[in-house]
Amino acid sequence: MPDVRGATANDILALARQHHVRFLRLQFTDILGINKNVEVPASQFEKALAGDIMFDGSSIEGFVRIEESDMLLAPDLSTFRVFPWGDAESRVARVICDINLPDGSAFPGDPRAVLKRQIARAAQMGFVMNAGMEAEFFLFKPGSSGEATTTTHDVGSYFDLAPADLGEDARRAIVDVLEQMGFEVEAAHHEVAHGQHEIDFRYADAMTTADNIATFRFVVKHVAQRFGLFASFMPKPIFGQNGSGMHTHQSLFRGDENAFWDAKAEWELSRTALHYIGGLLKHARGFCAITNPLVNSYKRLVPGYEAPVNVAWSMRNRSPLIRIPERRGQGTRVELRMPDPAANPYLALAVMLAAGLEGIETQADWREPVNVNIWEMSHREKRRLRIDDLPHDLHEACDELERDKAIRDALGEHVAEHFLAAKREEWRDYITQVSQWELESYLAKY
Repeated sequence: MPDVRGATANDILALARQHHVRFLRLQFTDILGINKNVEVPASQFEKALAGDIMFDGSSIEGFVRIEESDMLLAPDLSTFRVFPWGDAESRVARVICDINLPDGSAFPGDPRAVLKRQIARAAQMGFVMNAGMEAEFFLFKPGSSGEATTTTHDVGSYFDLAPADLGEDARRAIVDVLEQMGFEVEAAHHEVAHGQHEIDFRYADAMTTADNIATFRFVVKHVAQRFGLFASFMPKPIFGQNGSGMHTHQSLFRGDENAFWDAKAEWELSRTALHYIGGLLKHARGFCAITNPLVNSYKRLVPGYEAPVNVAWSMRNRSPLIRIPERRGQGTRVELRMPDPAANPYLALAVMLAAGLEGIETQADWREPVNVNIWEMSHREKRRLRIDDLPHDLHEACDELERDKAIRDALGEHVAEHFLAAKREEWRDYITQVSQWELESYLAKY
C-alpha cells in the first residue's frame, strides 16, 4: 500500500481501481470509542470522497437529538487503506472520517475534532505531540454456541513460547495484516496473564496514533475470529489475573528537537517536561473517567497487579502513575500507565495533552520523583509525599471529571455532558445488579 499522505480524491479513486476495491467503509467512532462505519459501493466512491455522504447521527451514542440528526462524513484521505483479506477481485477499503454538520462546520461531539482542538492548541505553543500507545488484549475461546467466554486458549505467561503460547499464529497473522496496512510493528509478545498479548507499533503524531489504535482494535478482533478465537480489550476480564493496560508514551517536539530533553538539567528533563508531568499529576483524577471509562476499569486499578493506583512519578520503578523510561536525547518521553484499551483513543490523547499543556502554561508543580515502591508505603508516608490515589470506581471518577474545569473545557460542553450522562447511567445499571459474589456471600448467611 503506497503512502497516501497528500493524496487527492482522484489519487484515491485511481488506487481503489488498481486494488479492485468494491466497497468503501467510511469509519468514525462514537463518544465511547466504538468503531462505526457507513459502507458505500464503488458507484458512490466519488461522492463519498467529496464528503457528501450523510448519516443519521441520532442513532449514535452521545451524538445529537433526533431533531438535529443529519451529519456529514468528511473523509481524511490520508487514512485510506485497503483491507488485505477477502476476494482479491472485490476488495474492501476504509477511510477514517471527521463528522461535520450539514453546513460543513465541525460537529462538536466528534471525538476526532476534540483531539484536533488540542493539537491546534499545542501548535500555537510551538509543539507537536508524539505518542505511542501499547494496547494489551486477551484472546479467548468462544463457547459452544459462539458466545463470549473467559476460557483462555493457553496458559502462557510473560514472553512465553509455544506450546504454552498457542496465540503465536494469531499474533503473527495480526502483525502481517497490520504491516500490509502500513503499520511499523516493533514487537509482539505474550503478556503476564493467560491468553493476554501485546503488539507494539512505532509512535507517531497524536492523530495518527489515535487512528492507529482504532484500526488496531478492529484488525485484532477480525483476525482472532479467523483463528476460532475472540479478542477482548476489556480491562479486567479475569479475577486474580493482571488486567490489560494501554500505557501511553508521550513527548512534545519543537521541529526536530525533543522539547522534553535538556542534557544539562537534573535527570536530563527540561522544564517543559517537568511542567508537563506536573499537569498530568494535577489532572489525573479529573481525566481518569476518560482514560479508564468502564466500571470494569477500576478492577484493574488495584494494588498487586502492576497497574498504578497512586498519583506520582518515577524513573526507577513501575508502581507510580508516570514512569520516565531510561532513554534520553530524542527518545526522552513520559509514560502514563493508567489508561486502558477500552478508552476512546481520541479523547484519551486529547485530555492527556490538555493536562500537560495546562501544566506548561501554569508552570505546574511536578513534585519530587518517588523512586521507591509506593505499594509498600504506609498511608502516612504517602500523605507526607502528597501522593493521592486515583479514583476507586467509575462513580468517583465521574465526580472528579465534573469538578475539573480544564479537562471539561478540553472535551467541550457537548462531549463532556453526553459522556458523563452515559457513564452515570452505566454506574446506576451496575450498582443495582445483584452479583454472584453477593449471592454466595449473603444468601444463606442472612
